[in-house]
Amino acid sequence: MAFKLSVKEVRLALAFSAVAMLGLAVDGAVLMGLERLGLGPAYARAISLPLAMQVTFLANGLLVFRCLTWRNAPLSWAGYMVSSGLGNTANYLAFVTLASLHSPLWSNRWLGLAIGGMLAWTINYLGSRLVVFAPGLRKSTAPPCAVIGGALGTVPGDTAC
Repeated sequence: MAFKLSVKEVRLALAFSAVAMLGLAVDGAVLMGLERLGLGPAYARAISLPLAMQVTFLANGLLVFRCLTWRNAPLSWAGYMVSSGLGNTANYLAFVTLASLHSPLWSNRWLGLAIGGMLAWTINYLGSRLVVFAPGLRKSTAPPCAVIGGALGTVPGDTAC
């Protein structure tokens, strides 16, 4: 499958970014709530991050790529968790690597967060777009009208997975 930069691709990337912000909000809200209930940050994040990943999986599959079906959901979910896991791991490693440099410029926490976040976004988007929700990858699994939550249906001109 060729990857072309088009208006549709830019719209998908922007919608994917909006879902990422939703995931960040869910992650942060759950993290803060669990910490206020007395859970330590590491344990709270072990709950908040996977929960945010579930929210973004559903939102991306149903609203962004519009191709999540009952039939392809288990395989799509597994692929999304692996792809997001790789992105989250790269994010963490970039942050830790930059922090370990002990340089006034490169060890800045905000720079590490920004670089790690951009790296994770790139890995997560490409994994979702080219593998998990790739057009044509699962065309035979269900007709486009069998999208989970059937009221969403399909958008004219969209190609279902």
